Amino acid sequence: MGKSGYEFSDQKRDCIWFLRNLFVLRSIVIVLLAVTVPIPLLIEGSVEFKCAYVVILMAILWLTEALPIPVTALMPIFLFPMLGVLTGRTVCSKYLNDTTVLLLGGLIVAVAVEEVNLHKRIALGVIKMIGAQPNMLMLGMMLPTWFLSMWISNTAAASMMLPIILAINEQVTKMEHNELKTGDGTFYMPNITNTNGDVDMKNEDIKKEITSETEISIDENITNKVPSKPKASRMSKGFALCVCYAASIGGISTLTGTPPNLVLQGQANQLYAEKSGGTVDSGISFAKWLGFALPFSIVILILSWIWLQIVFLGLRVFKKGDPVKKQAIKLIINREYKNLGKISFGEIVVFLLFICLAFLWVFRDIPGVGGWGRGFPQDKTGNTFVRDSSAVIFIAVLLFIIPIKPPNVFCWNQLTEDGKYEKPKYIPILNWQTTAMKVPWGVVLLLGGGFAMAHASTESGLSKWVGHKMEVFSDFEPWVLNFVLSCIASGATEVTSNSATATLVMPIVANLAIAIGSHPLYLMISATISCSFAFMLPVATPPNAMALTGIVMNILALLGLALAMNTWASPIFGLDSIPGFFKLNATATTVASV
Repeated sequence: MGKSGYEFSDQKRDCIWFLRNLFVLRSIVIVLLAVTVPIPLLIEGSVEFKCAYVVILMAILWLTEALPIPVTALMPIFLFPMLGVLTGRTVCSKYLNDTTVLLLGGLIVAVAVEEVNLHKRIALGVIKMIGAQPNMLMLGMMLPTWFLSMWISNTAAASMMLPIILAINEQVTKMEHNELKTGDGTFYMPNITNTNGDVDMKNEDIKKEITSETEISIDENITNKVPSKPKASRMSKGFALCVCYAASIGGISTLTGTPPNLVLQGQANQLYAEKSGGTVDSGISFAKWLGFALPFSIVILILSWIWLQIVFLGLRVFKKGDPVKKQAIKLIINREYKNLGKISFGEIVVFLLFICLAFLWVFRDIPGVGGWGRGFPQDKTGNTFVRDSSAVIFIAVLLFIIPIKPPNVFCWNQLTEDGKYEKPKYIPILNWQTTAMKVPWGVVLLLGGGFAMAHASTESGLSKWVGHKMEVFSDFEPWVLNFVLSCIASGATEVTSNSATATLVMPIVANLAIAIGSHPLYLMISATISCSFAFMLPVATPPNAMALTGIVMNILALLGLALAMNTWASPIFGLDSIPGFFKLNATATTVASV
């Protein structure tokens, strides 16, 4: 009996040991499974099934992230040529095109914004202006995060707010636990410390600041009352989530705000070029996208602010805040803003270039009006040679030329203490070493890999085959199908990268639209924006560990998207009329499949 027990214990230990070792090697195991599971497609032998093998292989690796996402995106470079789907030259040409260059330029400008700390000044300036009432403070955190995530990465926009959130949360928590009010009208507050733990303002200084600006009435009947801990904790969670949500919502607003938007533009342009013989593009420009997505983003931002107030602030939203706490928070914000120092020459230059870039993007070619792009050469179809990518690379190059501060030369040369001139010095806003280190090159590779995969699907005939199989969805009402696809994309992006999700979904959705006789952009735009609705699970956005809060946000966002797509999106993108070449391709697909 005892021996059997020992044997069972040994077997259990060996099993656990084996599983632990297998878990360590999980990446290799998943890669081997991804390579071997779709092998029957290779045995079949046709080009479209060879292409399907690569698509399934990459989908498994992207969804599991067994390999880094950018590394998986490089696989088409050797897989498609080796399987005879596309030539190596054709595949490589898809990794650097108008859309990837647009992304690259936007990333370089974002590096410059962060390099001069312009993003922090904007954020703190907005928070300082809005005030320290809890619900307004939440809005103050959301607005700059939302605005900056239009231009820099969502992660960078959210990370920028982290020190501010930590400083405010720390002080609110201390006040909730340590503030003691006594019967004689005196009170105690903890010293205000900075992010390094050093004391910035002592209790006596805080009382002077507060009493000089605010009249405080102390309730004589409150003695040694310490508020409960959950209040501060709940407010802290609200502040963290509001920043995460605002970053995701802001990225929707502009074409360069988040990679899925550029995945859409690139694959839509490629689809239009292939179906029209290279004479037409999708028409998705920065100005059109801004006209559609910015109003939608504003509506969702307001809804998220209201919802987060209800969940994390509750009835306190309608109560007048404690003036002591409000003033203490105000002092923290003022201190953080003061630590930035005076606005620098580099900040002014980057801000002006930033405004110029926005102007060039918006006014390059306004539908029905024209723009500055019309002043340059045009092709036979009337499209201007200059693109949004031309504008952003022009500004990016200037960032490597214009100095970050007045150069120490000629009349700007400074004298040293011994009366001699300093060594002449000139430092540009950006240098290549800093830029190369901070630009997330993996996103550029991901876009390129997606474009290569989409092109291979078309050339091999896989797109036609998939389109034919999807004709069963033609009985659905377009708006119903659109909503269902949006829900699927939103659910998928909760458990994997939104860029990888968009890259995988775009070709499928495009071919589904063509097969059922719907406008491709109608389904593609909805699926793309839904890839940014990652509000529920920690894997989607690390701080979003609030599934109940997030699912309501997902529902609100999906309903808002359905409204936007069926109203103002139609005239902006011309969704009412399907281009004739898509109808011809749909007919050809049906005939070929029969």
